[in-house]
Amino acid sequence: MNAPADRTRFTDVRRVEETGSTNDDLMELGRQGEAEGIVLAAAHQTVGRGRHGRRWTAPPGSSLLCSVLLRPPAAVADLVTAAVAVALQDAVTSLGVTGVGIKWPNDLIVTGATDERPPRPGHGHLVGRKLAGILAEVDVPTGSSAASGPRIPSDAERVLVVVGAGVNVHTPDALPADIADRFVALDALAAPAPSVDAVLAAYLAALEATYAGLLADRQALLDRWRERCVTIGRDVRVDLGARDLEGRAIGIDGRGRLVVRTDGGDEVAVAAGDVVHLVGGTRADGPGPVPGKSGASPTVSG
Repeated sequence: MNAPADRTRFTDVRRVEETGSTNDDLMELGRQGEAEGIVLAAAHQTVGRGRHGRRWTAPPGSSLLCSVLLRPPAAVADLVTAAVAVALQDAVTSLGVTGVGIKWPNDLIVTGATDERPPRPGHGHLVGRKLAGILAEVDVPTGSSAASGPRIPSDAERVLVVVGAGVNVHTPDALPADIADRFVALDALAAPAPSVDAVLAAYLAALEATYAGLLADRQALLDRWRERCVTIGRDVRVDLGARDLEGRAIGIDGRGRLVVRTDGGDEVAVAAGDVVHLVGGTRADGPGPVPGKSGASPTVSG
């Protein structure tokens, strides 16, 4: 794949027909000292996964499955997922798809604007369905040990981050029953549907801009993420593993945590967890999946 002349960071695009996980492959290359900017795209992954190690599979050639090797300064590494989410939304918009928003922290879902488009036969109601997912993984810093735990890098120190993206491009002939009513692909949102190659090119062009923006101005990128996040203002349930947290999502704080105000008035900053958008106490979105007063908020992670 030849890179456009205006793209300079992500020019090393490598393709494979099949691999276990593009994230795993690039993490290994990163540990061997490979430079930032390598992109690995696969037609099929046999052990693809999402957050919390969930299996993620798609028929060969039906989805964009790719990972990017990054080495951001530690001071902004926590917002790599945000930069990728904004880039993915920019990419699908450039391909003529509107009505797609970011569900905190790492999914693209269909919003109400697209529901006016008649769905393809068999798709039914599209609002809340998941179009894309993101998985960012950070390598353990050099100097860490089992005894002392991970070493905290300085803000300026470069850290190895591999971020994978999966975008549903073509709808499979058959979908597993457990995701059939939560899945959507670009071929249901755009006519004609873009090719996987077109989606990859649009994504890398957008990521060139959003990643450069993150390196230049963390706050500006954080503000863009907040503006695009359709979770803010919604009633949500957050699965924290041992318990659920319910309330109104009121913002994303300066560290990228979702701030949830409970019915009791407490503001809880959630660092990680599966978020479900609720309508009348029922699920209103696909799977995962005004800043809060973070200084006064307890923090939880899942």
